[in-house]
This record gives sequence, C-alpha cells and structure tokens, in this order.
Amino acid sequence: MASMELTAKNFEPTITSPGTVFVDFWAAWCGPCRNFAPVFEAASEKYPDITFGKIDTEAEQGLAAAANITSIPTLMAFRDGILVFSQPGALPAEALEDLIGQVQGLDMDAIKKDIAASATA
Repeated sequence: MASMELTAKNFEPTITSPGTVFVDFWAAWCGPCRNFAPVFEAASEKYPDITFGKIDTEAEQGLAAAANITSIPTLMAFRDGILVFSQPGALPAEALEDLIGQVQGLDMDAIKKDIAASATA
C-alpha cells in the first residue's frame, strides 16, 4: 500500500485507528525531505499492513503547528492511537526498517497499563 496524503480532515481518524501508522511531516523545498521520500515510500510498499501517511507542512501549517513540528522531516509512529515515536531527521532505509520492527514489537498492553497508571497518579 502506497503512502497516503494526510490532512487536517483525515489525520485524527487515521492515527487513532487500530494498528500502526507512520507519519512523515515534509515540505517540497526541504532537501532532506526529498531524500527521505523514496525510503518512506519503499517501506509503505513493503509493509501493506501498516499505514504510511505524509503531511505537507506548507499545505497543513495548522496541523504541523498542532503536532509541534519545528524541524522537517519529522517522523512519528502511532500504535493503536498512541504516539510511540517522534523524531526529526531523515532516516536511512536500514534505520527505518529497524524502527518499524521496534514499533511492531511493542507490548501495547503494557504501554496502555503504564499510561493508565500515570493518569491516576
């Protein structure tokens, strides 16, 4: 499955749906963003069970501001609606592969339990 364009309209329903979602915040004028784009797209083709979305920070300035994006590219990963990774900078293919494996391997029951415990503390 190729990456999809995310906008203010479809961002929240996409990231809160069950499963894994990777989001690439980018801009056309950004050299590192252009270099990372084929790496991100290749991963989207390799992992059809994961949602890969791209947010053009120029077209979606409000969304980028709401996500506190201060540097691009920024990559975020969500599992079952929970932000589990956020980092600026372009990743090489091997690092993205490793990150995908780590995100897929997370014990979400434990993470949800930790979130619930910290909410009541």
